[in-house]
Amino acid sequence: MIKGFIFDLDGVITDTAELHFQAWKKLADDMGWQFDREVNEKLRGVSRMDSINIIKDHNNAQVDEEKLVALATLKNDIYVDSLDHMTPNDYLPGAQELLNLLRKEGFLVALGSASRNAIKVLKQLEANKYFDVIGDGNSVSKSKPEPDIFLFGAKALDLKPEECIVYEDAESGIDAAKAGGFHSVGIGPAERVGHADVRFDSMKEATLFEVKSHFSELF
Repeated sequence: MIKGFIFDLDGVITDTAELHFQAWKKLADDMGWQFDREVNEKLRGVSRMDSINIIKDHNNAQVDEEKLVALATLKNDIYVDSLDHMTPNDYLPGAQELLNLLRKEGFLVALGSASRNAIKVLKQLEANKYFDVIGDGNSVSKSKPEPDIFLFGAKALDLKPEECIVYEDAESGIDAAKAGGFHSVGIGPAERVGHADVRFDSMKEATLFEVKSHFSELF
């Protein structure tokens, strides 16, 4: 039986993707590096340090580890400053309605995000009340596609992976859910999350009714 839900943050609860893109673009421009939306797509669901390494490798740049950490920190500073403008109006359509319904129906809910700024984002959205557990980039050492962040959430909820449904918008996130033995809901195009157990184009379509219909034998 399904007892819990675990949500990624960016692209599922809210969309900070554009803020991330603009922060990486500013950093890349300042470094004289090439960076566009095609490269940015490779960063979806990926940790900050893995992201800076992807950008570095794309530019065949020679940068030592200390400098990479400094650059990643600088990008984060740019991004965090932009979060101050987020409000409860910045939920993706359907996300807050789903979280409200899960609360009413008594399901346990965890966040499973690679972001180290997840707590700040949740505060801006006034979303903490919806989550029993917050798992973020500070909670585990291995990021997606490793399943550690979802396993962390399930354990903190005192649930088994097979008792949880993961909502994800990234290929690496669906990979992580599958690796951990979780049921998965993909949000986005088939070429990115088509390997999820069920896929929707948007959160607005991924209602509890639709998910229950797909996983009917588990409810």
